Amino acid sequence: MADQKRAGDGVRNGRLAPPEWLIGGLRPTSAPIPWPAVARAAVALAAPLAVGLATDHAAYGALASMGALSGVIGDTADAYRMRIFNIAVPQLYGALGVTVGSLVFGHGWVAVGALTLVALVSGMISSIGAVASVSGLLLLLNAVVGAGLPMPHPWWKAPLLLTLGGLLVLLLSLLAWPLRRTEPERAAVAGGYRAVADAIEAAATPDYDARRQAVTASLNTAYDLILGRRVREHGRRGDLVRLLAQLNVLIPLVEAAPAVHLRGWGVGPEIPAAVRQLADAVARGHRAGEHDLAPPDLPPPATPAEHALDTALRHAFTVLHHPDPDQTNIDDRLGRPAALRIRLRRAARNVLLSGASWRYGLRLALCIGLAQVLVSVVPVERSYWVALTIVFVLKPDFGSVFARALMRAVGTAGGLLIAAGVLTQVPRGWWDVPVIMLLAALIPAFSAKGYAFQTAAITPVILLLSDALNHEGFHLLGPRLWDSLMGCAIALVAGYLLWPESWHTRIGDRLADAVSASAEYVEYAFGAEDDRTERVRRRRRLYRDLSTVRSEFQRALTEPPPMGARAAAWLPLVVAVERIVDATTAARVRVNHGAGRPSDHEVREIATQLRELALGLRRSELLLPVRARLTDPGESVLTPLREELHAARTITTRPQG
Repeated sequence: MADQKRAGDGVRNGRLAPPEWLIGGLRPTSAPIPWPAVARAAVALAAPLAVGLATDHAAYGALASMGALSGVIGDTADAYRMRIFNIAVPQLYGALGVTVGSLVFGHGWVAVGALTLVALVSGMISSIGAVASVSGLLLLLNAVVGAGLPMPHPWWKAPLLLTLGGLLVLLLSLLAWPLRRTEPERAAVAGGYRAVADAIEAAATPDYDARRQAVTASLNTAYDLILGRRVREHGRRGDLVRLLAQLNVLIPLVEAAPAVHLRGWGVGPEIPAAVRQLADAVARGHRAGEHDLAPPDLPPPATPAEHALDTALRHAFTVLHHPDPDQTNIDDRLGRPAALRIRLRRAARNVLLSGASWRYGLRLALCIGLAQVLVSVVPVERSYWVALTIVFVLKPDFGSVFARALMRAVGTAGGLLIAAGVLTQVPRGWWDVPVIMLLAALIPAFSAKGYAFQTAAITPVILLLSDALNHEGFHLLGPRLWDSLMGCAIALVAGYLLWPESWHTRIGDRLADAVSASAEYVEYAFGAEDDRTERVRRRRRLYRDLSTVRSEFQRALTEPPPMGARAAAWLPLVVAVERIVDATTAARVRVNHGAGRPSDHEVREIATQLRELALGLRRSELLLPVRARLTDPGESVLTPLREELHAARTITTRPQG
């Protein structure tokens, strides 16, 4: 409903006001500036250029700085061990890409075919995950650069220099590892505790849904950080085992929060204060035997929800004081990733057999192929910029193609204005070093504000570094603008308008999958073979899937009508399904703490209605959003769940007439 309200602001504020989907991406987000990444980017891009100038090999320094730019783009991980994969692995693909590109440089139609094939591979592997996505980006990006700019001989110099630049970013990012080994993980776990405290505090207020979504995001981040670098030998990584135990004991608190919320009365301030006390202890690395963590002074519990909170809090305090985390861990395997060979086999199967993977790859290959054919037939000076624009705009997993094309055009224009001032006012040579240092520092800072701002920061850096290779100076600015506009046009037509999925809300299928999974969760939670560990795992998977669905809907809101309007109508249903999962968890908590168990008939009836809802979602294209009003739980513990299910089914009612 809030998204629909914003969409109508343009009508209310004036006839000429642009719609929200058109200008939403131009507003800077409120994300904090990552100052360590800012410092790394400034040093990593300026240092190779300075070395190149000092040794009279400015072109070599520019290539290494381009490699550092690739490393800066991939420098997004928090945990140190994960940075090795996030930066080093994409560099290998980038080296392969520039090698392929330089080998087909000047070979006409051979280059067209080679870049089209590389684009297909790049788009397909992007579906594997975040690291594979950046790897695919650098594979295609460097292949385009290698095919469009003359590289130094012999062939191995360019990939070596690019890789060295990227590894410099990795080295700088790991400098503090010996001193801050698990600090990112501790901060993430502490953030989870604080998010839960905020949710419990807001249990009786309208802010609860937003706080619950923050809890899901915090838990996703914390589990990804810890389990992403999890080792099997507990004795060698006791700090990680302890953090995992502290994160796992947060789960009962997460489960109790919906029970408090559905009761509607809230809790006293002592409980969220106690959770924040735990968060502070985790953040400073509290260990067993330390006496600065006082036991919680909690009011006597009077309801099943309060009993659940009281038990969970006291257990969490016990875990933080326990000398052996292995003896307190709820489930050490909660969410642990599969073995590497299994993950590789799954990734290969998903790439080769997934329809979405082939669609993404074919879209990217078609656009890159058209761009290369265009610049081969029509004389376009330094034509590689057309394909570069498509690479950044049409990266399939990076969000709305339409919005990114618009943001790319705006950001490129802003970046060209910055580059024009530099190229006309700053002499070439050693002055490039402080200029690159300043502009490189803007990349992480602006990337946190939005895609248009990131483009405005990256554009002048690429232009200045490419100028060190081809020495065109100010005269390259005009062609670069036209090249960018041509690339955006190709991406919009061949990568957006020609594909039917651009005009249909395909994300409804993913939401239907989540509804079906919630039916299975209801049956398992109140079934005869209920296993707490498996139930927790299913609930976590459900919330993670719903978080992904919500992100997809938010991206769809930036699309022009009709897709953006449909996404706005469907968004309330995402909230309704999240509340269904909440109500199921709350009912299970109440049963665990004394409430009557529901009948098998009632459980089967609710599961059947959920499956009917999922089936309806797969067939629906238009939804009518309504508000859900909760009633008193009544005699059955599943009454709130039935109310939430009724609200969800009402949302899917088609408008009459």
